Amino acid sequence: MKSLRPTVLLLLIGLWSLFATAGQAQDEWLRLEPLLQEARQSNPDVQSLEQAWEAARARIPQAGALPDPTISFNLLNVPIKTLDFDQEAMTGKQVMFMQMFPFPGKLGLKTRISEQDAAVAQAQYQEGLNQVLTRVKELYYQIFFVDKALETVGKTLDVLKEFIGIAETKYRVGSGLQQDVLRAQVEHSRLLDKQLQLVQRRLSLVAQMNALLNRPAESPLGKPRTPDFRPFPFSADTLKAMAEQSRPLLFAWRARAEKTRHMVHLARKEYLPDFRVGVGYTQRDRLRNGGIGADFITALVTVDVPLYWWRKQKKQVQEVRYREKQIAQKYLDVRNQVLAGIESVYNDLVKSAERVTLFEQGILSQANQSLESAIAGYQTDKVDFITLLNNEINLFNFELDYYRAISDYHIDIARLELLTGRDLFEHEIESGEEK
Repeated sequence: MKSLRPTVLLLLIGLWSLFATAGQAQDEWLRLEPLLQEARQSNPDVQSLEQAWEAARARIPQAGALPDPTISFNLLNVPIKTLDFDQEAMTGKQVMFMQMFPFPGKLGLKTRISEQDAAVAQAQYQEGLNQVLTRVKELYYQIFFVDKALETVGKTLDVLKEFIGIAETKYRVGSGLQQDVLRAQVEHSRLLDKQLQLVQRRLSLVAQMNALLNRPAESPLGKPRTPDFRPFPFSADTLKAMAEQSRPLLFAWRARAEKTRHMVHLARKEYLPDFRVGVGYTQRDRLRNGGIGADFITALVTVDVPLYWWRKQKKQVQEVRYREKQIAQKYLDVRNQVLAGIESVYNDLVKSAERVTLFEQGILSQANQSLESAIAGYQTDKVDFITLLNNEINLFNFELDYYRAISDYHIDIARLELLTGRDLFEHEIESGEEK
C-alpha cells in the first residue's frame, strides 16, 4: 500500500497542475467579482428563489379581484307530462348572472396580505442570493490559502532537498551525523504528505465552487491574487444597527408579522356577511290558447349569515392571534441569533486582523532573520543541523499561519456582509501585484 502513495501524489499534483494551467490560460488570475456575477446569473438555487418571488408577485392582483361571476341557464315551470313550453303561462327559459361581493374591506386586506407574501419572497430571494455569494467568497479565499500553502510547501521542499544534500555530504566526510540526514528526510516526507492533502483540498474546493456556478465539477479555476489587508472601519454596534436595517432575513420576518396583523383584521371582518347580487332574464313562448307570454326579468340579493360564529369566525380570530404572537416571538429569536452571530464573527475578525498585523510587523521578519542567522552559524559550525532545520520549519509554519490569517480575515468580512445584508467593502479587495 505504501508504494501506491507516491503514485497517488503525483497523479493528484498532475491533475491540480493541469486545472491550474488551464484556468490561467483563460485568465491568469482568478478574480472574485466575475465569480460573484456568474453566481447571480447561473446558480440554480438563486434562480429558483427568484422564480418563487415572481410567482408571489403574480398572486397580488389575484387576491384583490372579485370572485368569478356565475351564469346559469334555467328552465322554469315546465310541465312534466308534456314538456311543452307553450302550455303554461309561467313556463319560460331563463338566463341568470350572479356576482358575489365580499364585505367592503376584505379584498383590500387580502391584497395587502399577498403583498406581504411577495415581500417575504423577495427577502428570501435576497437572503438566498447573499448566502450563495458569501459561499463563493469563502471558497475564493480558501482557494487562495491552499494555493499559497502549496507555493510555500514547494519552496520549503526545495530548501529541505538542499539541507538533505548538505547533511549527507557532511555525514560522508565524517563531520555530520546520520540522525541529521534522517531528521531532514522525515521532514521532507511530512511535507510531501502535506502537499498531497493540499492538492486534494484544492480539487474539492474547485468542485464546490463550480457547483455554485453551475459549471461542470472539473472546470478549471485560476489562482486568486493575494488580497489587500485593510483595517476594518466598523464597530460591532454599527454592524448590528446595519443588520436591523438591511438584513433580508429580518425583513422577511417583519413582513410575516405585518401579514399576520392583516390576517387578524381580515378574520374579524369574517363576522360581516358577503353579498351576492343576481339578475335574470326569462323568455316565454306564445301560448297555444292564444295568450301572449310576456318576458320578464328577475333580480335578487343574497346575504351570507355567520350563524355559527362561535365555532368558525371566533376560532379563526383566535387562530390568527396565536399566529401573530408566534411570528413576533420567532422574529425576536432570529434577531437575537443575528446579533449574536455578528458579535461572534466580529471578535474572530479582530483576532484575525491582529494576527495579520503581528505577522507582517514582526514574526515573519524575525523568523527570516533567525533562519539566516542559523544558516550562517551552521556554515561556521556554530549551530547544529537540528537548529537549522527547526528554523526552516518554524518559518514554514509561520508563513502558513500568515496566509491562513489573511484568508480568515476576508472570510470573516464576507460572513459579516451576510449577517448585516450590506457590502462592507468592494468585492474585489485585491492588491495590484502578487505578494
